[in-house]
Amino acid sequence: MAKDTQDTTHMILTKTTLAAGVWQGELRGAGDRTPTLIATHLGEEVEGLDVTQEGDVWHVRFTLPADRIADGVQTFVIADAATKVVLNSFAVMVGEALGDDIRAEMDLLRAELDMLKKAFRRHCTDTM
Repeated sequence: MAKDTQDTTHMILTKTTLAAGVWQGELRGAGDRTPTLIATHLGEEVEGLDVTQEGDVWHVRFTLPADRIADGVQTFVIADAATKVVLNSFAVMVGEALGDDIRAEMDLLRAELDMLKKAFRRHCTDTM
């Protein structure tokens, strides 16, 4: 009996870059048939996913929809359309909601440390 759905157990989607609002990755193990992928945000399918083949590698491009970017953490999921097997996901973190996030705190601490270093150096040169 022939299988109508693709075998997603061997498909691996690896992120290569995220730049200028476009997430890019390489999909391996999909075979010769064009993989049918979907991108979702908050459980809803979103437009902007493109799949092209180059040799035995499929290139996946997903343009982040501007209307889905908002304060907080926005998670996007890329999955096989037929089986709903998640192949990759990524999060975009933006805005005031990140004030308590450890990475935001580290950036603030670094900025304050730079400011203190400059003030200390200025103080040392003024007292000499």
